[in-house]
Parts: sequence; C-alpha cells; structure tokens
Amino acid sequence: MPEMPADTPAARLSAVRDRVAAAAREAGRDPAAVTLVAVSKTFDADHIRPVLEAGQRVFGENRVQEAKAKWPGLKADFANVELHLIGPLQSNKAREAVELFDVIHTVDRPKIAHTLAAEMARVGRRPRLFVEVNTGEEPQKAGALPREAAELVRLARDELGLPVVGLMCIPPVDEEPALHFALLAKLAKELGIAELSMGMSADYETAVNLGATCVRVGSAIFGHRG
Repeated sequence: MPEMPADTPAARLSAVRDRVAAAAREAGRDPAAVTLVAVSKTFDADHIRPVLEAGQRVFGENRVQEAKAKWPGLKADFANVELHLIGPLQSNKAREAVELFDVIHTVDRPKIAHTLAAEMARVGRRPRLFVEVNTGEEPQKAGALPREAAELVRLARDELGLPVVGLMCIPPVDEEPALHFALLAKLAKELGIAELSMGMSADYETAVNLGATCVRVGSAIFGHRG
C-alpha cells in the first residue's frame, strides 16, 4: 500500500489524532474521551472536503454567516457531521446559531444565555453549550471572569434550564497555557461540569493531559491559509 504523502490534510489529521491519543494514554485517560474539533474557519469547502473524506466529522467555525455559506452543501454529501460554534456569538445571530450548530462553545454573558433560551424554545433545537471563561481576565477578550463563572453557569443551567455541558477557555498568548487549563478544570469540578473545551494547535497535548474533552485544532490539520 503506498505511503500517504506527509503534507496533506489527511496526513496531518492522522498525525494530530495520533498525538491526541498518545497524550490521553500518557495521562491515563481513554483517547475516546477526547473529541477532536477540526477548526475549518476561513477555509472553503474545497479545503474541508479532503478532511471529511479522511473520516473527520466534527468541525469548528467562528462565524455563523460563514458556516451557513459552506456547510449545508457539505452536510448533504457527508453524513453525521457535527458543527461547533467556537467564535463569539452576537445576540442577533442566536437564532441562526441554534438552527445550524450542534454545540456552542461561547456562552459568555447573561444576555446571550437568555437569548439562547428564547431561541431554543422557538426553534425547537437544543445545541449543547459551553460557558466561556476568560481565565486570563483580559479586557479585550470575551468570557466570564473566573469569579463570575459560577453565577453564569447557575443562570444558564439551573435557572434557564439550558444544556450546559462544559467550560471553555482561550489562554493568553504570552502565558503558560497549563495554568489556565488547570484553572478551568478546577472550576468545572467545583460546578459539577464534565466537559472542558481547551487546547488549540500549539498546546492541545497539554490540554489533553489536564483533562480536555474537546480540543480545537485548525492549522495543524488544515495548514496556514496562504
């Protein structure tokens, strides 16, 4: 059987999968407990198709409109695709997000929790939700501050009855990500939340080691957009 070329999306996907599995085993975890979200934002359908053909079915997008433009056609050709919204969600896009996405990682404020509750009731779909935590307390970044995360989770999960399954974070680029992953894991444990969306192309193995159940990997699979 001929060897797969080393620098194709399928080869890069296979390498990332292997590294996720190895990191999980090293941490004493079942590799099947970690979902690889292939981040296809900014890539068009022609770039995504080879990754779908290689068997990947879980994808992350940053923008509702971009996802609406390319995924209906791809989903018609490939069964069982699961779409994750990993970018910030504006209230005026909530209905479309509820209609299109299976998982939303960026519940970051009470207003969006209330809006999602209303749209889920209206649309009749209930995507799984992650509450975004701004672990670095960066003023330019979305997400509940760590000290506010419990209140947002209680509002969304307990008062509004939303399907909150996890917490998500994006560490500051100039800080050690492990510290932020450990903080997110601690918060999740305190809140009785099972899932952790953390880790990207540069640090997903560290995230898996610290309990990530979703890693969001883009450039390590798709390459850098030229």
